Amino acid sequence: MTIRLLASFATSLGLLALVSCSSDATSDAPQDAAPDRPLADSTHEASPEAGTDAAPDATSDASADALVPPPDADAGLEAEAPSCISGQMPALKLTSIASGLSAPLFATSPAGDARLFVVEQGGRIRIIQGGAVLPTPFLDVSASISTGGERGLLGLAMHPGYASNGRFWINYTDTSGNTAVVEYKASTTDPNVADPQPVRVLLGIAQPFANHNGGMLAFGPDGYLYIGMGDGGSGGDPQGNGQNPQSELGKILRVDVDSYPTPAPGNMPGGNPHVWDMGVRNPWRFSFDRATGDLYIADVGQNAWEEVNVEPAGQGHRNYGWNTMEGTHCYQPSSGCSQAGLTLPVAEYSHDNGCSITGGYAYRGAAIPCLQGRYLYADYCSHRIWSFVWNGSAATDPKELTAELDPGDSITSFGEDAQGEAYVVTAAGTVYRIEEN
Repeated sequence: MTIRLLASFATSLGLLALVSCSSDATSDAPQDAAPDRPLADSTHEASPEAGTDAAPDATSDASADALVPPPDADAGLEAEAPSCISGQMPALKLTSIASGLSAPLFATSPAGDARLFVVEQGGRIRIIQGGAVLPTPFLDVSASISTGGERGLLGLAMHPGYASNGRFWINYTDTSGNTAVVEYKASTTDPNVADPQPVRVLLGIAQPFANHNGGMLAFGPDGYLYIGMGDGGSGGDPQGNGQNPQSELGKILRVDVDSYPTPAPGNMPGGNPHVWDMGVRNPWRFSFDRATGDLYIADVGQNAWEEVNVEPAGQGHRNYGWNTMEGTHCYQPSSGCSQAGLTLPVAEYSHDNGCSITGGYAYRGAAIPCLQGRYLYADYCSHRIWSFVWNGSAATDPKELTAELDPGDSITSFGEDAQGEAYVVTAAGTVYRIEEN
């Protein structure tokens, strides 16, 4: 089976050659790293992943691979996006809205709220309000977590009804290094601080290794909480968690926060009852398109390929292939792998272009009309930022935005506020808003 690669995000977007799954064998030697600093394997060089301070600047020329549509998607490549998107892109810029944060990893806002909540890896949640970082953290759980490398406070999700109920959930690695998803509530006397006592530990998941903890939390349009879980770590998924339907590792989980551990209805049958999707390696940020409900999943690769998957709204129960596949390429075995029952990514790029994907959002703000519907994502090491428009069946109209939006530092996350405006979060502690220039 062959797939056609679209040209790299260069000034020219001609078609590249065909490649087969079996022709792109990748080494099965573990080569992993960490969000804060490289996590070296004793026999291999470190290959930094999402959030690695010491990651090399791997910017490359514009000749390498980028978007890869799935098989039989050729018709979608010719489909016209709305004229504003498929025509001239608007000139963009980054505007700093806050700096001096400590290892920020995520930014979000509750519905209808003008504040921006920023997650710091060390255990604090900070509020940006009126152009300033409030001096008192919204929440500080630093005493409850383990941090460093790929551990720490990793995710935050506000209840869809946060404005009235003040409920929110955080995802962190506890002092034993295991995943904890914990419910908290905003103070009833001061909206800018949370009650420091947790409401309850929603769930806990044992982590066999220090890396690949996932960490993303987001409520879907169906009202359930989605949880991104890495494959358990080390390198190459030595425990086979990604393809084990009974394991909660290497999965996108979907839970009802009001009835857990009773499973949410409609999850993937035949395995762990909390699993929505399987076969992911370390989903470093997923997001729902607030206009369509489509789910975008950026999954960090092993040695060679980074990928983006797009799941039409409500159409879960998918196997995204890890560790049979790395992107659209055979991983284990390195050639001749069976793709039966697997969903391949809609976009991928090789490590010639970076080392670790950081997933973003399909832009739905009002400030940049010509960016509407365009999904943004980046690489942590090279700082390159790319985009495409999902037309319902294929990734189309790829554009690279690095020249305008490179913050000059490692991109740990994107963010989205209550109005749908987009943000870039950097390891050096600055949060930028994407604006029209």
